[in-house]
Amino acid sequence: MSTIREKRQKKLVNQEEIKEKEKEIEDFEQDSDQMNLIKRMNRIIGQVQGVKKMIENERACVDILSQITAIKSALDGVAMAVLEKEAEQCFQNVVEKNPQSKEQALKDFISLIRKYGK
Repeated sequence: MSTIREKRQKKLVNQEEIKEKEKEIEDFEQDSDQMNLIKRMNRIIGQVQGVKKMIENERACVDILSQITAIKSALDGVAMAVLEKEAEQCFQNVVEKNPQSKEQALKDFISLIRKYGK
């Protein structure tokens, strides 16, 4: 028969194991998010290089502008992904560390969005 102390120690160990697993999952998700952004940026770099070649080869203006529009759209998508991640981290940190500073964190985030939106 287990003593109360042994049960508490087991519970403590289980909680620590759970926290470690949650951290591993979080790290994996961050690595995965980062890899996705890097892949997207590599595609954009390829598109930019393609536009450079189009200009060098004197391709039609409409074709070049079409590709530039696609690049801008792709960059906007990356920027939004970065903003979303920032929002998650910013507000998660506020809730965990200092719930009283929610208003300031929200103001800071809105300011960031306004700067990006220009």
